[in-house]
Amino acid sequence: MDFMEAVRNRRSVYAIGHDRPIDRESIRTLVGEAVLHTPSPFNSQAGRVVILFGEESRDFWKIVEKTLEPMVPKEAFGKTVEKLAGFAAGHGTILFFEEEAIVKGLQEKFPGYSEKFPVWSTQSNGMLEFVTWTALEAAGLGASLQHYNPVIDDAVKARWKLPASWKLYAEMPFGSVVSPAGDKEFTPLDGRLKSFG
Repeated sequence: MDFMEAVRNRRSVYAIGHDRPIDRESIRTLVGEAVLHTPSPFNSQAGRVVILFGEESRDFWKIVEKTLEPMVPKEAFGKTVEKLAGFAAGHGTILFFEEEAIVKGLQEKFPGYSEKFPVWSTQSNGMLEFVTWTALEAAGLGASLQHYNPVIDDAVKARWKLPASWKLYAEMPFGSVVSPAGDKEFTPLDGRLKSFG
């Protein structure tokens, strides 16, 4: 699959299973390549990633469920549990972080750009998420991007003994494609894309 084909095929796949077309070590290598080669401001390389496989991934979604239970109305919580169980049914979950100590260090070193570094950090993490997601698609895996942070941050850092300075940006459950994403409608490029010269 070439790059643009993978970009076109990458979708939010919610119906995922625990089968996998590639082994765990290959997934680690794929995600590692994304971490190494995704651009970052001033080559700061502040992106951090945690891959949770199997029971570790299911533990993560139990943490999310436990955290959300007192926050979600009782009449709606059943749907929330069902949704989280769908994510837990996958092969694993990837957690995306930024090392805030690096961002703060850049702010101190380059005060003229101080207010920009958190924005650039967010953009870099978004690129890391996209590169990873597209690479998973190219490998035959389905994934979606979730955002249960920041309410789960402290529990996640405590469970996996992660540094306090790691800021959680997103969670990506992945696995075999049980049911593909539906058709997607596109707003025409006219009005969205301009070129000159």
